[in-house]
Amino acid sequence: MTEIFLPEKPLLLIVDDDPLICDTLSFSLSSLFAVVTSHSRPHCLQLLRQLRRPPELALVDLGLPPVPHRPDEGFALITDLLKIAPEIRIVVLSGQSEDGNARHARTLGAADFVAKPCNPGDLQQVLQGALAFRALDARRQGEDASPLIGHSPAIEKLRVQLRQYADLPFAVLIEGESGSGKEIIASACLHYDTRRREKPFLALNCAAISPNLVEATLFGYARGAFTGAVATKAGYFEDATDGTLFLDEIGELALELQAKLLRVLENGEYQRVGETQQRFSQARIIAATNRDLRKEVRAGNFRADLYHRLSVCAIVAPPLREMGDDKLLLLEHFRQLYAAQTRQLPFTLSAEARLLWLDYAFPGNVRELRNIVIRLVSKQSGQIVDVAALEAELDVPDEPLAASANIAPGSDEAAGEAIVAAATQRLRQREPFSLDGLLNATERGYIEAALKLAHGNVSQAARLLGIHRTTLYNRMESSAREL
Repeated sequence: MTEIFLPEKPLLLIVDDDPLICDTLSFSLSSLFAVVTSHSRPHCLQLLRQLRRPPELALVDLGLPPVPHRPDEGFALITDLLKIAPEIRIVVLSGQSEDGNARHARTLGAADFVAKPCNPGDLQQVLQGALAFRALDARRQGEDASPLIGHSPAIEKLRVQLRQYADLPFAVLIEGESGSGKEIIASACLHYDTRRREKPFLALNCAAISPNLVEATLFGYARGAFTGAVATKAGYFEDATDGTLFLDEIGELALELQAKLLRVLENGEYQRVGETQQRFSQARIIAATNRDLRKEVRAGNFRADLYHRLSVCAIVAPPLREMGDDKLLLLEHFRQLYAAQTRQLPFTLSAEARLLWLDYAFPGNVRELRNIVIRLVSKQSGQIVDVAALEAELDVPDEPLAASANIAPGSDEAAGEAIVAAATQRLRQREPFSLDGLLNATERGYIEAALKLAHGNVSQAARLLGIHRTTLYNRMESSAREL
């Protein structure tokens, strides 16, 4: 497969099915970036495997064939791009600019969302800002000694496992959702914080290269082994020597290669493609996946013997929704980090916004949290971020509140009749009475009851009450002031 060589400008990938838009953007942005374009998700993925280096930036339209009237292909491409190039910064440029689409794109890992049509100068600023934050991320990851922030049971369990497995010679399998920090765990905790820290750390994303090149990439090849093999080349196992080889997206590895990987894990032996000479590797294997490999084994997509060999030391990168108040610690960490590195004043969340932050599930995990902080540092420097401003950055599509409250037909009418009867009887007594006091006490009682039934989860409590969670935050604040 022929590689595409590009000048050493930051590489920008533009994906849009409109040739005119691709040509216009290429012309207006080519002074700052080396631009490559694609018209569909399959073509884009094929193009990425031909590039000499992964793009630093991507500008992605959501409406791509075969369903250009829907955002599904664009959402899928965001996920694919981050699998292949986890450090890429993705900016969505789309005419499908509904708030729900923007929030979901950010949840998947997009750095920003720009609606069409867009001024080229504004777009240049957005891309340069994304590039600057990408550089800050790279510098931070190189400097951090311990990336684990938090004291939740999930993080403490992870720390215990890392202490147990860090210096063992056995393979490690890291399972976890996208954006949960699997590569950081592999590099910072299972390599640089161990006795192997002075040895090589090599990472290969199994989803990022063509399947017919994986074997040659892992094991190396002899001259003439296949078309294009003009010289003998060592593979990742040989280059890693007695260091660490990190295999990301291990679930994407073809079955025939899984058998060869199993052999290396069992006795360290492998062969270069086109050679018969046995070679030996002492590299430690760390594999990662966001798939459920047990299900893949049952479906016949992953070898059971390889799974059992890899999972002797198994680690789960916890999803952010299980980390409780650690969400605030991560907020503070990234807020101070990016504010200091960009020389801007840090933003502050209002009390209600902090409750919303804690209540939000962060489906995109730490990657999503970090990107939200980056956007708030850029947009809200030195400001107090209220619920409305924060909610605009979160993937919280509005729900039909009456439906989510699950109110039975006719129940409101019956309750209304009962209330009228009780009110009539009380007012006839002509005792001192305050309608505001009664309404406030009733509201506080219902709020407390809903929060108790929802075990403190504000979103669930709001659904029980049939109101939006923002309304519930405001009413909780009002009730607190009145007490």
